[in-house]
Amino acid sequence: MHLMPIRHYGEIIGLKADLSRFFPIFTLLLQLSSSGIMTRLANAQAPGQGSWCLPRPSTSDRELMANLIYACNVVNCTATQQGGPCFYPDTLINHASFAMNLYYQKSGANYWNCDFRKTAVIAVTDPSYGECIFEYAQ
Repeated sequence: MHLMPIRHYGEIIGLKADLSRFFPIFTLLLQLSSSGIMTRLANAQAPGQGSWCLPRPSTSDRELMANLIYACNVVNCTATQQGGPCFYPDTLINHASFAMNLYYQKSGANYWNCDFRKTAVIAVTDPSYGECIFEYAQ
């Protein structure tokens, strides 16, 4: 089993190696509760700000395809089909991004709905473009 060094766990919950707090430029969305369960911070987002589930940049094409198939078996992905508003650009990462986010939104927009075997991240920047609108939870 590969374990992440303690230093990295601290960074996830907003602590430096010396246990002093830091708050990075990006929004901290998760914290480790005293019970060891990851929880979403209630005040991590500004009021009315959305969140979107997107693939990590390092996600392989094989993982993207698996995520796309999994999500589209649960949600309606017709927007990414030819003639749909999210068909172009016709790339795997584009279609998987739309599908993964729609799955996340329709499943409750909880952090655990945006895991996809550790290949996804929660973003606070709207990835919508042109007529392709990515749903979001407020």
